Order: sequence, then C-alpha cells, then structure tokens
Amino acid sequence: MVRVGIVGVGNIAAMLVQAVEYYKRYEKTDGLIHHVIGGYRVDDIRFVYAVDVSRNKVGKDLSEAIFAKPNQVPRYINIPRTGVVVRMGKVLDGVANHMQEDFEPASYPEPTLQEIVKELEELNVDVLVNLLPVGSAKASRFYAEAAARAGTAFINCIPEFIASDTVYSKMFEENNTLILGDDIKGQLGSTIVHRTLASLAAMRGGEIVESYQLNVGGNSDFKNMLDHSRLHSKKISKTMAVASTQPDPEKIVGNLFAGPSGYIPFLGNTKVSYIYMKVLGFMGIPVTIDLKLVVDDKAMASAVLVDVIRLAKALKDKSVRGSPEWASAFYFKYPPKQAKSDEEALLNLYLKLDELGIEIEPKRLYLWNYIKQKQ
Repeated sequence: MVRVGIVGVGNIAAMLVQAVEYYKRYEKTDGLIHHVIGGYRVDDIRFVYAVDVSRNKVGKDLSEAIFAKPNQVPRYINIPRTGVVVRMGKVLDGVANHMQEDFEPASYPEPTLQEIVKELEELNVDVLVNLLPVGSAKASRFYAEAAARAGTAFINCIPEFIASDTVYSKMFEENNTLILGDDIKGQLGSTIVHRTLASLAAMRGGEIVESYQLNVGGNSDFKNMLDHSRLHSKKISKTMAVASTQPDPEKIVGNLFAGPSGYIPFLGNTKVSYIYMKVLGFMGIPVTIDLKLVVDDKAMASAVLVDVIRLAKALKDKSVRGSPEWASAFYFKYPPKQAKSDEEALLNLYLKLDELGIEIEPKRLYLWNYIKQKQ
C-alpha cells in the first residue's frame, strides 16, 4: 500500500482520486504508462491525508471535496466516502488576489509547520503530492519542508524549483527521504509533444530557428495564471524543457516561447495547444511545423502522477534519498538535470531501477531487450 497525502484539492486531485478508484474497481491497465512499479499497482494507492484552504472543501470528506467549487472535473465514477477529512492548510501565497472569489479562503486557524509534520508522521504518509496553484512559491516550500522533517517523500507537481534546488535536496537527504520534481509533464501534453518534435529535428540534423507553444484553457489553473507575476518559473520550466533537447540550448532559448497564453472559460478542463517550429534542414531549406493539440489537461497530469507516486514509494522502500535526478527526468519538465530526449530519460530510469532491483513493467523502450541481451 502507498499512503498518499494531497496538498491542494483542485482539479488534478479530482481526476487523480477518481482515476485510482477506476483502476481499482475495474482492474484495468489501459492507458497506464507502467502497470507495476516496485510491486505496486495503481489500486495500491490509498489517500490518507488532504489539505486545502477553500471554505468549500475544508471539513468535507475527500470524496465530496473533489467535486466542490471551483473544481470542474466531471464525476466519472462514484467515489465512496474515504474517511479523509480535508484539513485547513497554510494560505501564504497560495491564493492570488484575483482568485479570492474563486477559491474563497476559509477563516479557520492555519496550521503551523510543526502541526503538519506531526500529522504526516501520525498518519504514516508515504508520499505528499504538491498540487497548489502555479505561483505558490512560499506555500510549496512550506509543505516541502514539512514533508522532509516528517520523513515523507515529496512530489512537486508545480513549476517551483524545489527538487532542483540543492538546499532542498540536502534537506531531504538529511531526513532520509526524497523529493521528485519539478513541474509534472502530461502523458501526451503540450511539453512532451513539443520536446519530441524538437528532439526529432535535432536527431535528423535539423536546426531550430524559432518555435513557440501557446496554451489556452478554461479552468481555475488558467485563470490563476492571468496574473503574469506568478508565471516566471512556469515559462522557464516549459521553455527549458524544449531548449534542452538541442545541441546548444542557449543558442535557441531566445527564439523559443512556451507558456500559458489565454483563459477561455467555456473550454473548462480542455487544454488547446498550438505548437509552431521553423527548422532549417538540408542545404538550409526551411521546414515549418504547425500542430494543434487538444487534451483533457487533468487526465494528462494524473496519468503521470499514478506512476510517480508509486515510483516515490518504491525508491523510499530502497532508502533512496535526496533528489535523484534520474528519477525525475522522464516525468517532469524541470528536473535537476535535463535529458536530451525522453527516450534517454526513460532508459536512464530503467537502468537505475534495474540496479536497485526495482521492477517496472511493461518496458516502453524497444531498445531495452537489446541492451539486456548485450550485457
């Protein structure tokens, strides 16, 4: 069993909780990246702790809170009562000024760091998942420190550079636990598709001249990101995820843009991404790529999260500490160290897990069997 805590009971949490119940109830593996990681299946995930600051969610059972305002994820499956009552969290910078009416912060007393640490310890939380709104710099670090002190693994899903910060890596190492991050990729989201196209161009000898990725959506995440002061790390994370695939990332980064570009309420959780690339190919002849991608934003994140949660627990079982860069590179936009391609990142993950004796199935790289045969 993997005992999981959630910080921020928003749209991703609503999809994640339903997804775990779906795979548990129907015993399916369709759509999963990996069926088994370290002996853990998706139905081994148990939610035991949840934190939010909204008056619409605090005090409610998690099964009710995930459908409370302003969440927009549909009810795909009936969720039985979990027995997990959403507790009041620390606001700090977790609520932007223009989101006060949407999030409706509760007036309950806010917990201290020591109280959060105690709760994580008493509930024996294996993995704490950070799903706070983009721009929650202080709040994210508050919960990261609480997780470290409690000996709980921490997954940083948002673009705050914590797993990639040596201060926090050392903090988790000293407390005999680990952190994975930063800024989770989608299963087939805009960043992973953009990275793949950029990697393909480099592999085929092309040179990217300019490129952009423009994203629009209609949920509270996109509305939150209307405050551009909260987007600095988000744009860096998405831009460098693409630039890092190139032979000279610094050369292209000035002509590359990737980030949220608009809030369109009627889109709801649908995310529309427009990706453009101009590449110089053979004899300098230009190639232009224009692509439109339409996805359910929260399904994309949850598909990756069910992998990362199990990976964090499997690594914790093996006493892996700190911020293992190889464990984050395949799953996050801004890991401590970028891989040139997602194939390279996945291969490194498989090799390291093999060394640790951690099973992961199925293997998604056709080269894996070839490599194993050569050893």
